[in-house]
Parts: sequence; structure tokens; C-alpha cells
Amino acid sequence: MASYEVLMIAAFFIAVLLPAPFLGRYLYRAMEGEKTWLSPLLRPLEEGCYRLAGINRAEQDWKSYSLALLAFSLASVLLLVVILMAQGMLPLNPQKLPGLDWSLALNTAVSFVSNTNWQAYSGEASLSYFSQMLGLGVQNFVSPAVGLAVLVALCRGISRRNSATLGNFWVDMTRATLYGLLPLALVLALLLVWQGVPQSLLSYVSAQGVAGHDQVIPLGPAASQIAIKQLGTNGGGFFGVNSAHPLENPTAWSNLLEMAAILLVPAALLFSFGHYVKDMRQSRALLACMLLLFCLSLAGTLYAEFQVNPALAGLPIEQVGSLEGKESRFGIAASALWSVATTAASSGSVNAMHDSFSALGGMLPLLNMLFGEVIFGGVGAGLYGMLLLVLLTVFLAGLMIGRSPEYLGKKLEAREVRLLVLTLMVMPIGVLVFSALSASLAGPAASVSNPGAHGFSQILYNYASATANNGSAFAGFSANTTYHNLLLAAAMIIGRLGYILPVLAIAGSLAAKQRMPIGANSFPSHGPLFVCLLSLIILLVAGLTFLPALALGPLAEHLAQWQGQ
Repeated sequence: MASYEVLMIAAFFIAVLLPAPFLGRYLYRAMEGEKTWLSPLLRPLEEGCYRLAGINRAEQDWKSYSLALLAFSLASVLLLVVILMAQGMLPLNPQKLPGLDWSLALNTAVSFVSNTNWQAYSGEASLSYFSQMLGLGVQNFVSPAVGLAVLVALCRGISRRNSATLGNFWVDMTRATLYGLLPLALVLALLLVWQGVPQSLLSYVSAQGVAGHDQVIPLGPAASQIAIKQLGTNGGGFFGVNSAHPLENPTAWSNLLEMAAILLVPAALLFSFGHYVKDMRQSRALLACMLLLFCLSLAGTLYAEFQVNPALAGLPIEQVGSLEGKESRFGIAASALWSVATTAASSGSVNAMHDSFSALGGMLPLLNMLFGEVIFGGVGAGLYGMLLLVLLTVFLAGLMIGRSPEYLGKKLEAREVRLLVLTLMVMPIGVLVFSALSASLAGPAASVSNPGAHGFSQILYNYASATANNGSAFAGFSANTTYHNLLLAAAMIIGRLGYILPVLAIAGSLAAKQRMPIGANSFPSHGPLFVCLLSLIILLVAGLTFLPALALGPLAEHLAQWQGQ
């Protein structure tokens, strides 16, 4: 690996970790309604939103909070389906693109509302500017805001005592959008325009290339959507090949900015959690666990992608690793780093085609998703998923040492444990059950482009991506069929609500408890021992659940590849 690639990786970590404590404190203050440096500008706008929508700002218990979230999500899906199917009759459609088929429209609506941004279409060839901006663009803001609101509700449940309420969903979502995502997206969009990303409402441009062939150059309001798709861990690209497109990601600087934006908010929320529980040691412990798993995945992916394909051994060419499926202007290291960041953070955006990675290089991003997207994860969703595993770790540790399990003074009882076990069923159902159905039925199985182990990896990766609300794909998989559109939509719903509803129920249960004093007999949830135990639990849960499936897919492909098959 060249020295400039090492510097690029170092710059990535600095850009993510350096602002995280400051942004985390800002988000905590903003979500709790405290004064911030943007309050004089945004507080009148916030109040205007409440008055316009007629919002009752009274605090809600976990059931009312959940019902408000479900109602908002259902209304968002229905409205987005109408926009996508009727886009041919709507304005801002200079290319005269027709509406989408009902199954594709439903799949896309569920995808963006669930913060998955799975795309079974090419954006520049399928969607009008109206659909991109008022359809998908709006969801790119509010879907991560919903995740952040759920995280805040869980933080309040852990930190409050004898409380029947968790906050107000409408207030939390509004503040997450106005104070958090909107200012960050505005800054990043301006930086991307500076780097050459288009932001226009003009029609596509016809031009003649250097070889004399006519070509159409797609334009559109790309920079604004790319900024929020990265910051909101949405991932859905304005163009079909996502951030591998030269207009979506034109320079090395845009590549670094977009990569860092993927992890910026999830990393900051770790410090927000520390402010909620008034113990920054908890933030540092969770950050250490996430960085440990992230670096292990990155090291493995870099190693795998810098190995030369055995099929090319002996050829009279310079062999520096596998460049198949990667942009030569970014190279192997930047492609591997992006693949790990996007699958660790449930973003799903790509600057290289994961389907062309080596068997092990494709397996490690897949494994990041199979962990449940808890290595940073999506905005809000990653941390509340990690906190579920923290509670599981504390429960198991309590069993091992013969003490009543408790976390930050809140005793874990049968109700919380049953809800934790329920969340452990989400990934196996969405990934294993749905992948098995798709692999065993002749029609759906025809969507794979490769027979054998790699074809099974395509199915496994795509259903893992949908259930984990990631949205990236093994590009050789033809997903735009009625069967896959509907089953992938079901996987996205299970992956979203299968965590959110138990999390809110756990938050409500913990909020009602009295906080016990933390003494010498309490199991410490910080420090190296806890970080190692938590990391081991994450690895064991994913390994015991998915190792047989990985053995049939990427591991079998790796062994066959090195035997010359």
C-alpha cells in the first residue's frame, strides 16, 4: 500500500473522530431544547413548524411515541408511492420520464422511509427532479431523523427514573432535522458543488465525446441529495452507479468528504449518549468497541483486495492487487475503506462494485451488515442497536458471575430480556429465511448472474443489505422483479420496525424504574474488560447465526478460487 493511501486512511479517521465530541454535545443540547449557537436562527422556524402542523408537544409514553412513529412512516410510504407512480404527470420532469411500476414504487418507498435506500433502478434514467427532491430527498432527511429520535427516547429511558414518558416524537424528529441534519447537509452540499458535483434544474446535456460518439450527460440537483444521503447514512445515489459516478464523486477531495460524512453523525451520537447518562466513560467504551471491529474489518478487506487473483498468476502484467470493479482514480485502498465504512454504518453508498471484490473482500462488508449494523451503524439506529447488545452483554455477564444484571443503575428483568431476544430474531428471519426462499425457487433464483457459490453470495448479500437497512448490493443481482421487490420490502420493514418497537418498549420499561446506586458489586460497563466482552458477544452472535450460510457462499468461493476453479 502506497504512502498516500496510508495518509488518506489517516485523514479519514481524523475527519470522523476530531469533530465527534463537539458535534455530539451540540446534538445533545439541540435534542433537549437547550440553547445552541443556531437557536436564534432556527428556533422561530421550529416554532413555526409546530404551529403549522398543529403539533401537541406534550410528552408521550412509549406506546404513544410508537404510534406517532408508525403513523408518520405509513403516511410517508403512501405519499412517496403516489409521487413515484405519478411522476410522469408532475412538474420538474424535463426528460419526460414515466411513472414507476407499482411494485418498484412500493419497494422504493419502503426503502427510503426505512432509511435503507435500496435502489432497483438507475436514478438518472428513472426518476424526475421532482421525485428526486420532494420524494426521495425529503425522506433522506426525515428517515435518519426518525432513527435519531428513537435513540434519544432510549437514552432518556436509561437516564430517567420513575418516568412514564420518553419525550415527544414530533418534537424529536423536527429538532433532529432542523438542528442536526439540515445545517450539516447545507455545508457539505456547498463543498461538493465546489468540487464539481452538479446542482441544477436544467435538462440533460447532449455532447460529443473525444471518440466522436454522441452521449448524454445527466445533470440535476445532485449535490444536495448526495450530501444528505451520506450524512444521513441513507446511501441512495442520484446516479445509477452511486458514488462511483464521476459527477457524483469527481475528485479525491469529494471522495474523502463523502466517506467521512458516512460516519460523522453516528460517531458524534456516541458522545451525545455520554451526555445523557452523565458518564463519558460509556461513550469511550462503545467507541473503542466500534473502532476495534471497524479496524479488523478494514485490515481484512485491504489484505484481501491487495492479493492478486490466482487466475492472473504468471501473466506478464504488473500485479498490484485486484482492480476489477474499482475506479482507477480512487484505487484499491480508497475502495476498500469506503466498502467497510458504508457497510459498518448502514449507508449503502458505494464508490466501487462490491460484486467484483474478491470472495473474502466481499464477505467482510457482508459480515459488517450481519452484525446488525452496530459498528457505528445508521444515524441513531446504529447506537440503539449497539445498546441492545450492551444490555445483552450485561445480562450474560450477570449470569456468569451470579449477580442481578443491571446497566447504569437500571435492573434488567424478564420483560427487558424477552424484548432483547425478540430483536435477535430480526436478522435471521430477514436474511436466512428470505435468502433460502429466494435460492430455492426457480424464478427468483434466476436473478443471480453467477451460478454456484458466488450466486448464493449475491442472494445472501442483498437480503442482508435489505434487513440491515443498508441498501448496498452485489450489482450482479437483478432485483427489479415483482417477487424481489415485495420480499425485499418486507425485509426492510422487518429490519426497521423489528428493532424500533422493542427499543421503545425497553426504553419505556427502563424509564419507569428507580435508578439503583452503582456500587462495588455492580458490573462495570466501561474499561478494557467490558469492551472485549462486548466485542466477543457481537462476534459470537453473528458467527453462530450466519457461519453456515457464509460457508456456502463466500468461504466456498474463496476455497474454489485458490484451487484454480
